[in-house]
Amino acid sequence: MRSHYCGDINPSHLGQEVTLVGWVNRSRDLGGVVFLDLRDREGLVQVVFDPDLKDVFDIASTLRSEFCVQIKGVVRARPESQVNSQMKTGAIEILGTQLTVINASAPLPLSMDNYQNNSEEQRLKYRYLDLRRPEMAERLIFRAKVTSSVRRFLDGNGFLDIETPILTKATPEGARDYLVPSRTYKGQFFALPQSPQLFKQLLMMSGFDRYYQIVKCFRDEDLRADRQPEFTQIDIETSFMSAEQVMEKTEQMMRGLFQDLLNVDLGDFPRMTYAEAMKRYGSDKPDLRNPLELVDIADLVKDVEFAVFNGPANDVEGRVAALRIPTGASLSRKQIDDYTKFAGIYGAKGLAWMKINDLAAGMDGIQSPVLKFLTESIVNDIISRTGAQTGDIILFGADKANVVAEALGALRLKAGEDFKLLEGEWRPMWVVDFPMFEKINGGFHAVHHPFTAPRGISPAELAADPAAAISDAYDMVLNGCELGGGSVRIHNAEMQSTVFSILGIEAEEAQEKFGFLLEALRYGTPPHAGLAFGLDRIIMLMTGASSIRDVMAFPKTTTAACPLTNAPGFANPVQLTELGIAVIEKVKTEE
Repeated sequence: MRSHYCGDINPSHLGQEVTLVGWVNRSRDLGGVVFLDLRDREGLVQVVFDPDLKDVFDIASTLRSEFCVQIKGVVRARPESQVNSQMKTGAIEILGTQLTVINASAPLPLSMDNYQNNSEEQRLKYRYLDLRRPEMAERLIFRAKVTSSVRRFLDGNGFLDIETPILTKATPEGARDYLVPSRTYKGQFFALPQSPQLFKQLLMMSGFDRYYQIVKCFRDEDLRADRQPEFTQIDIETSFMSAEQVMEKTEQMMRGLFQDLLNVDLGDFPRMTYAEAMKRYGSDKPDLRNPLELVDIADLVKDVEFAVFNGPANDVEGRVAALRIPTGASLSRKQIDDYTKFAGIYGAKGLAWMKINDLAAGMDGIQSPVLKFLTESIVNDIISRTGAQTGDIILFGADKANVVAEALGALRLKAGEDFKLLEGEWRPMWVVDFPMFEKINGGFHAVHHPFTAPRGISPAELAADPAAAISDAYDMVLNGCELGGGSVRIHNAEMQSTVFSILGIEAEEAQEKFGFLLEALRYGTPPHAGLAFGLDRIIMLMTGASSIRDVMAFPKTTTAACPLTNAPGFANPVQLTELGIAVIEKVKTEE
């Protein structure tokens, strides 16, 4: 039906007859000549219909947005004054000689020109129209190029693409499982995989050495701009490779990806320990484009008569830190109140501050609600340690260490945006040396997952002091976004049982959920390590989209619904009976 794609026509086709199909992007009647922008997935081309061909012209005059049409015509150069350098096809146009309306379009439920007027709900309900927009088409075409590039790299480096099951067993990997009822085993459930973690470990035990998969995963969790109930991972696992080698290989892949598709050289990725990242940036995924850093000042304020400061300063689990914002003294009281509210989202009970109005004026040049609790020497030490200058503001966080890190870490990012402090376009890094466990409500939880190996200690040493253990794990971070994380896995049955025990997974529960893995560890399991990247996040960053929903063809909303298909829906009662499931109906309360 076509000889070329619209967006591929260029001056090399001058004088040729071409056949194009696509959608009417825009139609304009200018003084008896109809101009038409025809669009397909590769772009736009301008078609001109002259009144000399009356039959064709009459049809062209009736066309509206999103009519699906076929056009025959001759490629000619645009007059010099009409060349559009912003368009791929801006130097040429098509003189239309034949026109067939394949399918008319009803009035559109979406604005195709100014999509900002469309709500996200509308865009998802009429996703097939939204995807016609050049911006969306470009993102999905780009996504396909990324997956092709990743496959080429991994195929070229000896990795095998091996599928893993979608219907599997529920595993406590962090998020809630999506459960699927079984018809053949009434009352029992499969779970959709949160990741192919266990299966890729089993493939290493099977001797396949290097595995990858670009695979759908499912997590029933809170949904933000970088999360979806179903998302896509670039899943990688290796045998007989150290953490260092896995990081080196995947860094090479990511550098090649950016070089080939964006012509960006990411350079060597710096390494930073988890402890340093939390100390300097209050985050385990720091945005290195932002120059602001948290500075500890507990030693300076531990003896002041201000319980908000001296309490956390003398508490082993507490922290007092300062964040200097250059030129921040310009903040109004209302803006500071807004910052205080923002910090409150992350658990901060308030926000102490200090404006450096005039450094040369000593204490008279300092403005702060907590100044009365601080001596001149303490103020000078704080100014000296933070490097504050005239016109700056210092914000203070004083609380449990995790609250200070979260609140000031978030304020750091907000201030970086508000004061336009970001430097450079791309700042990748590795975060390493994560703690093995974190304590929540008195119990230990795995920071990565229950199959991550500790670094350099025996099972007995791990059991003796789990809180001090460092895991052999690593996260790749770009511009403050975690692209992927991985670890060296446990390949020893005793170590795996020890970890389960620390996590409160009893032997019986472990046997029920992971018996097959514990069994497999008995039969000559090789050391293995891997990593999984969030493909959607990579595409989001590379295309400059603000949400992963804008780089997926058919995403869900933040409530995990699909406005297009109206999923989830009610099941057929006959099927529910076969499954042995009774649905509890909501009781309607009379108003």
